[in-house]
Amino acid sequence: MQSTDLGSKESGKIWHRKPSPATRDGIIVNIIHNTSDYLPKVLRFLNAAFDSSGDCLIAGDHHGNIYVFDLCGNRFNLVQRTAQACTALAFNLHRKSEFLVALADYSIKCFDTVTKELVSWMRGHESSVFSISVHGSGRYAITTSSDTAQLWDLDTFQRKRKLNILQSVGIQKVFFLPLSNTILSCFKDNSIFAWECDTLVCKYQLPAPPESSNILYKVFAVTRDGRILAAGGKSNHIHLWCLEAKQLFRIIQMPTKVRTCKLLFEIGSLDDGISSSVISPHGRYIASIMENGSLNIYSVQTLTKEINKPPPPLVKVIEDLPKKKGNSGDLKVKVTSGRVQRPAKSRESKIQTRILKQDLSGSLEKKENEWSDGLNKKRLQILLKGYGEFPTKYRMFIWRSLLQLPENHTAFSNLIDKGIHVAFLNLQKKYPVKSRKLLRVLQRTLSALAHWSTIFSDTPYLPLLAFPFVKLFQNNQLICFEVVATLIINWCQHWFEYFPNPPINILSMIENVLAFHDKELLQHFINHDVTSQLYAWPLLETMFSEVLTREEWLKLFDNVFSNRPSFLLMTVVAYNISPLLSCKRKDDFEYFFHHRNNLDISAVIREVYRLLDTTPTDIHPDSMLDAFVALTKGQYPVFNQYPKFIVDYQTQERERIRNDELDYLRERQAVEDMQAEVDQQRAEDEAWCQKQELLRRAEEARREILLQEEEKMIQQRQRLAAVRRELKVKEMHLQDAARRRLLQLQQDQREMELRRLDDEIERKVHMRDREIAATAKDLEMRHLELESQKRLYEKLIEENLAKAEQACLNTDWRIQALHKQRCSDVHRNECYQEIAKLLRKNRKKEIEILNAMMDGEWEEAEEKDFHLKSEKKTAALSDASRRWFLEKEIHDAQHPCDKVPKCRDEQVASGCLPRTSQLNDISEMESLTQISLNQRKMHWDAMEQDLMERVRNLRQRLATQAQNRCQTPHLLAT
Repeated sequence: MQSTDLGSKESGKIWHRKPSPATRDGIIVNIIHNTSDYLPKVLRFLNAAFDSSGDCLIAGDHHGNIYVFDLCGNRFNLVQRTAQACTALAFNLHRKSEFLVALADYSIKCFDTVTKELVSWMRGHESSVFSISVHGSGRYAITTSSDTAQLWDLDTFQRKRKLNILQSVGIQKVFFLPLSNTILSCFKDNSIFAWECDTLVCKYQLPAPPESSNILYKVFAVTRDGRILAAGGKSNHIHLWCLEAKQLFRIIQMPTKVRTCKLLFEIGSLDDGISSSVISPHGRYIASIMENGSLNIYSVQTLTKEINKPPPPLVKVIEDLPKKKGNSGDLKVKVTSGRVQRPAKSRESKIQTRILKQDLSGSLEKKENEWSDGLNKKRLQILLKGYGEFPTKYRMFIWRSLLQLPENHTAFSNLIDKGIHVAFLNLQKKYPVKSRKLLRVLQRTLSALAHWSTIFSDTPYLPLLAFPFVKLFQNNQLICFEVVATLIINWCQHWFEYFPNPPINILSMIENVLAFHDKELLQHFINHDVTSQLYAWPLLETMFSEVLTREEWLKLFDNVFSNRPSFLLMTVVAYNISPLLSCKRKDDFEYFFHHRNNLDISAVIREVYRLLDTTPTDIHPDSMLDAFVALTKGQYPVFNQYPKFIVDYQTQERERIRNDELDYLRERQAVEDMQAEVDQQRAEDEAWCQKQELLRRAEEARREILLQEEEKMIQQRQRLAAVRRELKVKEMHLQDAARRRLLQLQQDQREMELRRLDDEIERKVHMRDREIAATAKDLEMRHLELESQKRLYEKLIEENLAKAEQACLNTDWRIQALHKQRCSDVHRNECYQEIAKLLRKNRKKEIEILNAMMDGEWEEAEEKDFHLKSEKKTAALSDASRRWFLEKEIHDAQHPCDKVPKCRDEQVASGCLPRTSQLNDISEMESLTQISLNQRKMHWDAMEQDLMERVRNLRQRLATQAQNRCQTPHLLAT
């Protein structure tokens, strides 16, 4: 399904590729309108209307954008922006480019689609307009709202009449009747009135329906001739009113058991519903406003394709009894009807066409007579000979089976899509047909034949040949075309070999058969100069439709289609074997072969069968005609059995004549245009001369008026000069007075300025005095603050000096305690060294004792080995403990200043704490001293230098004492 987004475009194509509604549920195109903003939204279509031709559609959305869609030209245009939603549209006015739109503000506007300008603005409704009905002439319109209906004259756009009703009643519908000047108004209380459009006089009121079938009318419909009104509501009854007799003449009641209806076609769905729809006047398109706001355009031809298809074939089973087969009178026929499922042929299967001769075998003939749908040609022929014709109800089905029509819908649609052939555009002039539908079907069928093969566009008798079949199959154009095509291929063999002349060879065969069976009649024809083109060709080119009635013609072609192609030629011979020997004039012969005659068609058919059986083989038409060949499935066969060079030459000549005619028409149009321009120029010259004369007379009259006005002007100027002099004098006096007042005002302003300057000077002097006094007070306060700050700094310095002296005393006491501790540590180390010496001596003695014991008691060594090992372990543990202890003591002796805090807590803590306190006091003293030094700055430089010198000496003394106390003798480890 093609979808077109209008967006912000004002014009463009509706679809960009050829629509294929057959594959899209009948939808030609889906039209949506989205805004091009950052957050796009859908603009919903609300109403749509077709013009009188049915090829143009107008639609409006809820923002007031009105679009015109040209379905033939594949174009859309934005014709108006009303800025408010439209509630109803009408596009069938007498000026084709104008349309009416009812807006949400209860007004009706008329716009022009070409100029895109407002034509008129009509007001008068007090509620929303939901319907606009236009008269058939397009000069009047009725606009209907819920409380009133108004009649408008579309030439002057003035309101002619207003219909007011009670609010409790309400208007159901007001509209024009087709083909009349009557207005029909239907109200919600079931009352229906008819009004005369010109005089607006009430013509009649329809009576109330009977109480037994009284329903509330909701919907109304009128026939095209405007004679019958159908009304319905929420009931199973439909009322049909005869508007001429003004009475209810029929009530249609649906059976209570009816719950379904035949679905002709379906548009929309549950997910994508339809809010409203409108059908074009010619019935080709349906425009539907969907619930999602889009606009769908449907093809009615595609939607009704299933309806227009031929009905499925009806099976006709013919059973003859086994006894007495040869006696046709004893034949019993049993006809049963049913639907046949046609087997689909494989794509790989090919249809082969063969030319069968007379010497075919019985098996081939049997195969030819048997068809896939179950019918048997031989049995149909027996039935036909017994009854003389096929049953009317099943005739079409039997013909389709006899002719083996392929029903190529796609190929036929392609031929129809090519349009009306140029050769048949003016068919109604040459062959005036009363029924326009029949003429249209004939025109389409002939065009399809001409598009199929070029020869048929130049065949003058083709409309006469095809017309009876078109009239018979006018509701199924596909079957009509295929029947005519099959007829041309089989029963019109060799007709086009001598084109554009009649088929001389076929006429010669007929003449030979006639000479064999009725030489006297042929001689009678020769004596009166009656050739085969007079007694045979008129019957063939019209297919006997001029000389037979409908029933006779159908009976004849039941036999024609059931037999070989030679049957038609034999029918011409049999039709001529009649009382023609009494005719003497040529006009009588022509009348006989172009008008219906009092002949028994059954006797003619029996004569045809006799001629088929008694004609010799050498002159029998079967010897020169091919057997029946059906149309191929899928595509129609190529038909080229004609002299191509003649057809091409005629085509070229016809094209040349057409071009010459177009050139002549263009030249004639140019000459007419030039003549019109000359006439227009002459008229313009005459009008110009008349206008110049009028202008000259008007100029003279105005010149006289101008002279009179000039005299009046001179007098007025004199009076004006005097008034001007008086005003000048008054102005001079006023200027003098104003100048004096201005000078006085300037003097007063200068005096006021001087007084204001004096006041300003006095105020500034007073302010300066007050600022000087305040500055003096601020200086005194600052001096006092500096004095108090100086005393505070001196006090802080004295406190810092006292703290420094106390710190020095504490440091000296801690240094002495540390010195005593170190002395005790040295004495303890000496004791440890003596103990170590004693241990070494003891070890040596143990070794000697062990050696002596080994030499004396070697024999007891094994027994005491265990005790010896235990003693060694004990000694080793004691040695390790002693070694660890000595190493510890040696290490402590070598690093007494660094390792004192890490030794035993009980022995070393008393010695470490004074030193730590000393270092902390030193750092605290340095910080306090640094703070005091930073605060002194500028006032006490001398005192600062003295204090720094004292602190520096103190630090040097403390460092020297600490260095001397940390030196210890090094112990040698053994």
